[in-house]
Amino acid sequence: MNPLIRSKIISFCFAAILGGFLLTNLVLPDNDFSYSERRKLMQAPSLTLEKLAKGTLFQEFDKYVLDQFVLRDTFRSIKAIGSYYVLQQMDNNEIYIVDNHISKMVFPMNEKAILSAAKKINEVKNLYLVGKKISYSVIPDKNYFLAEQNGYLSLDYTGMMEILQENITDVKYIDLFDFLSIEDYYYTDIHWRQEELLDAAEKLMLGMGRDLSISIDQYEAKEFYPFRGSLLGQSALPVEPDTMKYLTNSVIEDSIVYDYEIKDNSKVYLPEKFEGVDPYDVFLSGAKSLLKITNENADNDRELILFRDSFGSSIAPLFLLEYSSIILVDLRYMATSILDDYIDFSKEQDVLFLYNTQLLNSGYLLK
Repeated sequence: MNPLIRSKIISFCFAAILGGFLLTNLVLPDNDFSYSERRKLMQAPSLTLEKLAKGTLFQEFDKYVLDQFVLRDTFRSIKAIGSYYVLQQMDNNEIYIVDNHISKMVFPMNEKAILSAAKKINEVKNLYLVGKKISYSVIPDKNYFLAEQNGYLSLDYTGMMEILQENITDVKYIDLFDFLSIEDYYYTDIHWRQEELLDAAEKLMLGMGRDLSISIDQYEAKEFYPFRGSLLGQSALPVEPDTMKYLTNSVIEDSIVYDYEIKDNSKVYLPEKFEGVDPYDVFLSGAKSLLKITNENADNDRELILFRDSFGSSIAPLFLLEYSSIILVDLRYMATSILDDYIDFSKEQDVLFLYNTQLLNSGYLLK
């Protein structure tokens, strides 16, 4: 073929591809949300003189174009596969895979944030919990099991626990670090697997002075597939999804969950949430500021107050065999100063603060 003709054909094809992408981006409506990354996408920036003067308009426009580009997830996958598998980089945007477990590096340790979390626990204790049986425990993130031994950066877990133990006063610590393993966590998500938590639930109850004995035979396991955890979407890598299981029995099924946000009753498990933005919301509806679970089959009047993050949603149902009611408080969404407007602290109650290491490293989030 004539070199001139070949050059023209190549130039035409290149221009056609660019024009096709441009036309497609102009025709297709903008997306509001990325379900793979679980975040809102940048929308078209408004044109103002102030933005032009400050030079922020073009920065916003760049972010908008990147977020709304057609076949964005496909190109993310191509880039991730090229970086991780072809170029053999250790990580892709701080996300790495070890033995099929996807994890994201969290570093460095934020000492001030951890100290803030410790002070918040003391504040809640001093305001409302004097004289009660109070415990706290820390859930290690997946990097605790994967990072250091495979050459990745992670938090200083020993340093974190030293800060907490030196600054949290008159609260019993229950150690879960050596009790858990990487097999207790999902491959594609940050969270732990409920079906693997029976021993951990017993350990926490024993630490609080309760003799809870549970076995898998006391539950029926329900399964959902495929569970594509938050890390799978962030990685953009072709990894096999998880199977999500939840454990149920008559005690759990008959329990009533009161949601203080919507002022209505709900159930412990909501299977319909599996098809939503975050399938982990199957457990107690996901992120909620204040919930109360009432065990309709209880043979006692014991109450547990569980200060928790999202990890608490899946382990709390396992405590129902020991309590007539469980109050779940998420201080990320509820201010400490108003707790007694909703919770009666005059009763005898067990109290457990249960937080994962990533939240503690962002301890300022606790209000």
